[in-house]
Amino acid sequence: MSIEHVAAFSIEGIGGNPAGVMLCEVLPPADVMQRIARELGYSETVFAEPSQDGWRVRYFAPATEVPFCGHATIALGAVLARSKGDGIFALQLNEGSISVEGRSGEPLSAALQSPRTRSAACPDDLLDAALELFALKCDDLDPRLPPAIIEAGARHLVLALKQRDRLSAMAYDLDAGADLMRAHGVTTIALVQAETRWRFHARNAFAAGGVAEDPATGAAAAAFGGYLRDRGWEHDGRIEIIQGEDMGQPCRLIVEIPDQPGSSVRVSGEARFL
Repeated sequence: MSIEHVAAFSIEGIGGNPAGVMLCEVLPPADVMQRIARELGYSETVFAEPSQDGWRVRYFAPATEVPFCGHATIALGAVLARSKGDGIFALQLNEGSISVEGRSGEPLSAALQSPRTRSAACPDDLLDAALELFALKCDDLDPRLPPAIIEAGARHLVLALKQRDRLSAMAYDLDAGADLMRAHGVTTIALVQAETRWRFHARNAFAAGGVAEDPATGAAAAAFGGYLRDRGWEHDGRIEIIQGEDMGQPCRLIVEIPDQPGSSVRVSGEARFL
């Protein structure tokens, strides 16, 4: 087994969110995959073995296994395109199945089809705790996009902020954030700000995975696309999410949102080998 290092959702050859990608003849035991992910230190590492219909995949953050990871899936698509040729690859998750399309041209790129999406109002106790964690007030929130639990293979809390400077100021206690996320079963807490109806800025706290912040979060982007659809947000079928700027790792995620409620969302972006 060898490890490929790929930055997903890069912008014109810079930035991106690094992920480890391991193509295996047989997946290692879970404790071995967890140890490898912890040693690599990326927010996620994806492990894939060939199956009859495509690839069996599992995703590990430094602290835990996660059910689905978007940026690691984009990284996997780039590796598969380079090693197997361009195409659409079926992926079997722990629960459910998705696909990723990899293209090896210039720039290298990939696009995933997410699991089905859904969203629900945020419980009051979780909202109160999240606002306290990030030192936010209700007045900081954008009333057009109420706090919500959003899902697309993984569960996230989304808080939409009115002002870009409040997003830039994001800070929180890592241990307290991890406790909160685990207690409420959310993978990340996504803070977003609408620059326009089609362009968003985002930051994703990922304390539950053992890292403070993810430079690009494809799973949350897919879930957010489904949430916008549920809200009836005007998007003309496509939005752009800019993430990682405040970390010095700029990332661009393109989210294509079909009309059918709950249906899969397509998340795409460039990638670069490290």
